[in-house]
Amino acid sequence: MSLQPCRPPPELAFVHEDPAHAAEIEALLNRAFGPGRFAKVSERVREFADFAPDLSFCAVEEGRVVGVCRMWRVAAGDRPAVFLGPLAVEESERSHGLGARLVEQACSASEAAGEPVVVLVGDLPYFQRVGFAVASDVGLPGPVDPRRVLYRGSTPAGMIRAR
Repeated sequence: MSLQPCRPPPELAFVHEDPAHAAEIEALLNRAFGPGRFAKVSERVREFADFAPDLSFCAVEEGRVVGVCRMWRVAAGDRPAVFLGPLAVEESERSHGLGARLVEQACSASEAAGEPVVVLVGDLPYFQRVGFAVASDVGLPGPVDPRRVLYRGSTPAGMIRAR
C-alpha cells in the first residue's frame, strides 16, 4: 500500500485591512464579542479616533479572514498614540498564538511608522507576553478598570482623545 502525501497546511497571510474585508470582519467581531461590544469604553474611543488601516492587519487563510487587529490614531494627553482594538480571532484558530502574532504585526507597523506608544484595554496576563504593561496615568472617556488600561512603547500620560 502506498501512502499519499498529505496536503500542505493552508497558508496564513497577514495583510492590511481592505474595504473588501469589511463584512467578514464585522461578522467575526459579532461572533467574538456579541452586541455588548458597542457599550464598551473602547468603542467610545473608536467614535473619535482616526482608523489606521496602514497599521491594522487581518490574518487570512484560504481567502477567509480568521483574525483581525485594528489600530486607531489618538493622543494620550498631548502626545501621539495608537489605540489597539478590537482584536479578534476565529474560535477554531484560538490558542495557537494567532492573536499575539496579529498584535506583534500591528505594533511593529506602528513602531516603523514612528508611533511612540500603543494603548489598549485588555487583560494584562495575555498582553504582557507581547510587551504591554499597566498604563497607570492614562484616562479613557468612560468607566474602565485602570488595571486593564495597558501600553507598549514610551510611557503615556493623560486622557485618550482625538489627535
